[in-house]
Amino acid sequence: MKKSTLLTTLAFAFVMLFSVNSQAQKFAKLDKSPLDIAYFRTNRNAAPMAKVIYSRPQLNGRALATLAPNGKVWRTGANEASEIKFYNDSKFGGKDVKAGTYALYTIPGEKEWTIILSSDTDVWGAYNYKESNDVLRVKAPVTQGESIEAFSIAFDNTNMFLAWGTTRVAVPISQ
Repeated sequence: MKKSTLLTTLAFAFVMLFSVNSQAQKFAKLDKSPLDIAYFRTNRNAAPMAKVIYSRPQLNGRALATLAPNGKVWRTGANEASEIKFYNDSKFGGKDVKAGTYALYTIPGEKEWTIILSSDTDVWGAYNYKESNDVLRVKAPVTQGESIEAFSIAFDNTNMFLAWGTTRVAVPISQ
């Protein structure tokens, strides 16, 4: 009897081991356009005034105009539409914006970009973009700089910068 109980216990443990492993969670591989966050603050220890959450697509030998076509609404990154959170009422491109979270869209152009804050958040891409939900639009001139492979957003004390390839766009931001 003891031998039979031991074999039954071992068989049960063996079945449980394989059933647990067969139901283990499968995790996605590293995203090709990794998620990033950029904070707007006056110094490292200051409370943030704004935060952008966005994904960083890579050029990978492709033209910027192919990935973010001129004259078309772009999600300003990859995957989900980028989001910008203002912790306090602020000025963005010289226009008043209330504290809150907004989707960040852009319309690229050769000489200037239109930067859009939309009330539609938690959306994938720009496929369901609705102009009627724009909170504000501002224009920003295009400048050129050293080539950057991965789309990037950064802040200094007075601007939010968008950069990809050799294209640079700066939007004034303040409180």
